[in-house]
Amino acid sequence: MNKAIVLYLHVHQPYRIRHYTVFDSGVNHDYFDAKFEDQTSNERILKKVAEKSYIPTNEHLLKLLQANSEFKLSLSITGTVIEQLQKWAPEALQSFQALTATGQVEIVAETYHHSLAFFYSMPEFEMQVDMHRRKVEEIFGQTPKVFRNTELSYNNDVALWAERAGYKGVLAEGWDKVLGWRSPNFVYRPAYTDNIKLLLKSYKLSDDIAFRFGDHDWVEWPLTADKFSHWISEDPNGTNYNLFMDYETFGEHQWSESGIFDFLNFLPTEWLKTKGHSFLTVSEACDNFEPVDELDIKDTITWADTERDLSAWLGNSMQTTAIRALYDLEDRIIGTNDLVLIDDWRRLQTSDHFYYMCTKWFNDGDIHAYFSPYDTPYEAYINFMNSFHDIKFRLSGHGVDV
Repeated sequence: MNKAIVLYLHVHQPYRIRHYTVFDSGVNHDYFDAKFEDQTSNERILKKVAEKSYIPTNEHLLKLLQANSEFKLSLSITGTVIEQLQKWAPEALQSFQALTATGQVEIVAETYHHSLAFFYSMPEFEMQVDMHRRKVEEIFGQTPKVFRNTELSYNNDVALWAERAGYKGVLAEGWDKVLGWRSPNFVYRPAYTDNIKLLLKSYKLSDDIAFRFGDHDWVEWPLTADKFSHWISEDPNGTNYNLFMDYETFGEHQWSESGIFDFLNFLPTEWLKTKGHSFLTVSEACDNFEPVDELDIKDTITWADTERDLSAWLGNSMQTTAIRALYDLEDRIIGTNDLVLIDDWRRLQTSDHFYYMCTKWFNDGDIHAYFSPYDTPYEAYINFMNSFHDIKFRLSGHGVDV
């Protein structure tokens, strides 16, 4: 039986809001540029992640791609991280360009600002997808063929939109609740669509790498490339094994000392030594496999937290109040034609700001705290709302009623 690993990695860094007080609002309109030594410094964080993850990972991947034409992968990269790479780590951006220049790496479409605009404003959502497409064409010379919504947020409407927009595939979480008895390791047809295909994250296999790899208490530790390849080879229920994870898995979340780069280096050789095994990009997976069933997903799913829904970003009143207030300004913001103001408003749409406001407990809460540059969710909320009130102040300067 022919089997393919579909490796997809996501690259994103937000513009984190600095310690922005009520005394800054109406006076200083710079929300994002903290001092380098500050914990919210975008430059410091970007350079650290580039050094620990992006550059070394791309060095390993480029060698693997050049050594074996059968090795392929896909990646998505937000407009916000591309901007920061251009400004603070151009060598890291060049290393991504070197990957795509091999012809074996595919860029996936998404929103420029990693926003939840799909659920609040279709005009703004479509504008950001178009902005992202143009940026990818400019930087990488590719036009994306497959779409992923922010944080793999997905429902039937996302698939319907993506099909109408001309994409051949859409990505989503392979969550048990929506799959039932089905396996995520096949291609599916989204409900109410005719041609587009649905690729689902094989979350157990993906999380073995992304989360459990360095856990010495895990019963399967240490995870080696031959063991992992054997698991997939012996699985009787699948054709395409979709390994979806953050790029920072390599070198940042799983440090080099864990052996994660050794795993990455040996995986292509171990997997491809068996006849019928291959690596495919996401669009190649859509081309090579026919849907085995239709999936009707009415309620939104994501790849975050134990609930796999939008509660990581919209689970409390701070989050919902902040995001609704921001999108309520849309028509007035766009109507100013003030490009700097519009850009700041869009940077505030980035989903990370609302993620930092999450007040969940236990394991999910620990993960949110790990990613947040703030000491508490309430600090994240206060910085955001102070920035929001300054956005309104700037609007009033245009003679707009706020």
